[in-house]
Amino acid sequence: MLSAMARRSLPVALTTATLVLASLVGCAPQNQPAPGPPQASCTKAELKTRTPGKLTIATDDPAYAPWFTDNLPGNGKGFESAVAYEVAQQLGYARIDVQWVRVKFDTAIAPGPKEFDFDINQFSITDERKQAVDFTSPYYLSRQAVVARKGSKITGKSRLADLQGAKLGAQVGTTSYQAITDVIKPTVKPQVYNTNDDAKKALQNGQLDGIVVDLPTAFYITSAELKDATIVGQLPQVGLPETFGLLLDKGSPLTGCVSGAVDALRANGTLGNLEKTWLSEVAGVPDIT
Repeated sequence: MLSAMARRSLPVALTTATLVLASLVGCAPQNQPAPGPPQASCTKAELKTRTPGKLTIATDDPAYAPWFTDNLPGNGKGFESAVAYEVAQQLGYARIDVQWVRVKFDTAIAPGPKEFDFDINQFSITDERKQAVDFTSPYYLSRQAVVARKGSKITGKSRLADLQGAKLGAQVGTTSYQAITDVIKPTVKPQVYNTNDDAKKALQNGQLDGIVVDLPTAFYITSAELKDATIVGQLPQVGLPETFGLLLDKGSPLTGCVSGAVDALRANGTLGNLEKTWLSEVAGVPDIT
């Protein structure tokens, strides 16, 4: 599995910023990737899927928690599995009409025909990637999280006030560092590092009480990199967060309809409820307020 950091690009392009701002106010984003020939309709009977009457959805193998559960994308458990089935239902597909395929991350974002209708695999939306593939509007806006070693003085804390006396660090020039200065507002000067790897080393060495990274990176750090680390909690939204979108073939005739389904799920609160369930309650990551 690629590291969470390898999957993401720090620069936030202007078109991506537009997507974020639009989704934050609950409106359909205006700058969508240009779809292929328009669908006559977004009804199941009219959708030009790879297999008529079926919706083929891809993800990686293995598929990790909390995005999926037990490496079984078809069980509907985990944030991205749940999102995929909600999108399918919005498009008129019952669960029995959904078929899953496994596609490696790098293969999915590469130019060329796809063997799926859409792929869901924590793809951050970037202008560079949009040269090769289509994206829907965002189904997830990444929040910042505090990571500490187990037994740290901030482990188990759930109030911003409890973090203000902690020694915290983050990568320079990131939303993570902005979250420390603008949201936590510590009384101890925060430490700045050239990379997240440097910040992690400082945490391991006991030089910091905690580091701030985006939540997907926090999940990866605590599950695959630092076994004695834990996620203290999620911080309130700040800055322009990274956004995840469903990935489709470049010029896919489905892009507009699938993006419209994501917009509807955002507007009716489904995406927010799924995020709360799978990325907070089930994952055991509380909100820090």
